[in-house]
This record gives sequence, structure tokens and C-alpha cells, in this order.
Amino acid sequence: MLKYAFYTGCSAKGVAPELYDSTKLVAEKLGMELIELEAATCCGAGAVQEKDEFMSLVINARNLALAEELGLDMLTICNTCTLMLREAKFKLDKNPEVRQAVNEVLKEVGLEYKGTIEVTHFLWEVIDAVGLDKLKSMVVRPLKEFNIAPFYGCHIIRPPYLIGYEDPDNPKSIEMLIEALGGNPVDHEARLACCGFHSFWSAEDKVTLRLTAMDTQAAKKQKADFMVTPCPLCHTQLDAMQPEAEEKIGVNIGMPVLHLPQLIGLAIGLKPKELGLHKHVISTKSIIEKVA
Repeated sequence: MLKYAFYTGCSAKGVAPELYDSTKLVAEKLGMELIELEAATCCGAGAVQEKDEFMSLVINARNLALAEELGLDMLTICNTCTLMLREAKFKLDKNPEVRQAVNEVLKEVGLEYKGTIEVTHFLWEVIDAVGLDKLKSMVVRPLKEFNIAPFYGCHIIRPPYLIGYEDPDNPKSIEMLIEALGGNPVDHEARLACCGFHSFWSAEDKVTLRLTAMDTQAAKKQKADFMVTPCPLCHTQLDAMQPEAEEKIGVNIGMPVLHLPQLIGLAIGLKPKELGLHKHVISTKSIIEKVA
């Protein structure tokens, strides 16, 4: 049994509960035991990170220390959380003085960052630890009827010195996963694009909504049935903000967007409802009807 310290991040417990539910269900099926870090806090991306870099390090050192206490590598389901935690680990491991200063703060709550664990993403562990051969053997509902557009998101491929899992200019992990599930990966112009989520809070809405429209339209142009992403922030931007983007540009897009665990769940026999497909903003009815 594969075992991980499970860092849910904020989105899976807030705007995307279907991601949390589908991750837990799929992980159990795949033989992945997730020990949830219930005392963990937000990774601080955005507001905390920009306001106080040291506080951002303390927050993430604390999260990492909680996983260290379990003696388990930390598993994430959010691209941005992955980046923030790996960046904190990189800085703490490379700079003893910063690490000492951070640990002085952590001492107040009885914790110490030691640098003994790694931070990994659900996507990577499914491919490397579970393995594509095992995944293929578990498929009971091949996704052969679906043309699926991968949407990586920025923070699972860049910067390479912090992420480094695969070629940031030509990643293949999601395509490999789609093929293992019997689906047809669709190449499109926006597969490596930014979703615009982090711009939403700092730029005019027309900028981020234009990105949402461009990304989803790129998949539609290549006749994708739906998109899939390993990041809940990308999902929020592409799914929840899609109607507003449609209104802004005056075009109907109607592109469903799935979370990565939902995609796997459909192929290995889990029901659309228990995977939360009914909770999306953009209707997934066309998907549900085909797998029923």
C-alpha cells in the first residue's frame, strides 16, 4: 500500500469539493493511502507570498514539518500548492540561516523543519508509483469515445528548477494517462497556457476572462469533448468563470472541464455522481450520458 501525507489545499475543501471526494475514492481504488494533514494551513500563494516572504516560508515549513512528523512524503492535488511547498523546501534546504530563523518560529508550536520528505503531485504518483500498466489493468470503462484536451496549468511544469518532473516545453504525462485510460488525447494551442486565475485578483477582469475564453475555445476548435486539468485553480477559472467569459466575448463555448481524479474514476468504474460531475458549472451531461 502506497502511503502519503495528504495536503488537500484550500480549493478542494472550498470551491471544489468534488476534487476532494474524487481524489479520496480514486486513491483508495489505486491502493494509495492518504493520511490527511488536518492541521495544515493554506500555502499562502498570492496575498501572503507577496506581502511577507518570510511568513510564507514559515507557513509552508510548518506544513512540511507536519508531514515530516508522519514520516511520509507529502501528496498534493493543486499545482500552485505544489509549487509553493517545493519552493519553500528549496529555499529552506539551500539556506541554513533562513532555515534556522524559520525553525525559531516553529519552535513556538513544537515543530521543526528537518528537510526529510519530498513534495509530490497526485498526477506524478499515479504514473510513477501506481504505474500505467496497473492503471490499464483496472480500466473497466475505456474512454475510447472521448477526445480529451489536456490542460496542464503553469505551476506543474514551471519553473523547471523547482518542478523538474518533465520537459516544461513538451510535457506528456497527461497524454500518457489519457491513453492508459483508453481515451484520445487532443493537441491544442492552449495545453500549456495560463488559465488566468492569478491574474483575476490583480488585473482587469477582461484580461483573465479573455484567457479563459481563449483556452476553452482552443480545445473546442480541435473538437475536444472535454478538458482535463490537474489543478483546481485552473478548473475554477476554466469551468466556473466560463459563463462570464462567454458573456464577455459574446460566444457560446460550453466546454466541460474535469478534474484529473474524475477522469481516472470514470475509467475504473466509479459513478459520475460519486465523482461529483453534477457539481460543475458547465454541464457534464454529455459525458455522463456516454458512460452511463
